[in-house]
Amino acid sequence: MEFLLGGLGACGAGFFTNPLEVVKTRMQLQGELKARGQYAIHYRHALHAFYTIAKTDGILSLQNGLVPALWYQLFMNGCRLGSYQVILNLELTKDKDGNISFIRSVLAGAASGCLGAAVGSPFYMIKTQLQSRAAVEIAVGHQHPHESMLHGFQTVYNQYGVLGLWRGVNAAVPRVMVGSAAQLSTFSVSKDYIGRMELFPKESLWTTLFASMLGGIMVTVCMTPFDVISTRMYNQGVDKNGYGLLYKGFRDCFIKIITKEGIWGFYKGWGPSYMRLAPHTTLSLLFWDQLRKEYLIFKTADDNNES
Repeated sequence: MEFLLGGLGACGAGFFTNPLEVVKTRMQLQGELKARGQYAIHYRHALHAFYTIAKTDGILSLQNGLVPALWYQLFMNGCRLGSYQVILNLELTKDKDGNISFIRSVLAGAASGCLGAAVGSPFYMIKTQLQSRAAVEIAVGHQHPHESMLHGFQTVYNQYGVLGLWRGVNAAVPRVMVGSAAQLSTFSVSKDYIGRMELFPKESLWTTLFASMLGGIMVTVCMTPFDVISTRMYNQGVDKNGYGLLYKGFRDCFIKIITKEGIWGFYKGWGPSYMRLAPHTTLSLLFWDQLRKEYLIFKTADDNNES
């Protein structure tokens, strides 16, 4: 049940933040492996990207990749938040005095993130490829022919087999590990600290909200460079053997970006990334926390009725 609650909470957030994910993906692919001034700028900033995409591709294109995005949230965050909650239930993140340990929370967040990234990787790949699809005049990055999530899975599987569905997972794992470690550790420690400060009534929604907001800021700062690498590796074209045309792996992608685009290449799309990650983190953690509270209330009432 912990896994289902975590996944449903993230799906609720994913529905509202998917347009920001589309904008972020396009901006991260813009000027791929080209120095500043050597490529056409279709998307000047987040608001301009929203306008350009809606005008050229149609307003519904801002929800491109929504179906695999929601399935990704269900599987990835279901495993990530569910396994993290199991670790919390076992009190493995507490020190000998019973207080939340930041270091243990970081390790627990990283471990649960690794599991979630591996499970959700195929959905993230198809999501990224669908979100990058655009009209020729504003297209950036490699353009894949997928018409839907199922068509994308079928195309990849027919050409490259089961392993082709996990292409790019070596970039996804460090991305989610870093983001999860930053997000969940900040959320847990902040929630515990705010609760001990007694700024709000016990189990107040405001405690969860402020802790979630802090987690959103931290995850954006830490995860954006890994997010750019992950987007590039998932979206790149591949040869007949399934090997990437631009990047051989995580390390190769890192070196090429910093060599061709400089350090700021890792922060392309930072604006929409923050606009997406901060509310997504806040909403997903908020929904997750509230769903758990409702579930525990229901479970307690059900147990009392049985007794």
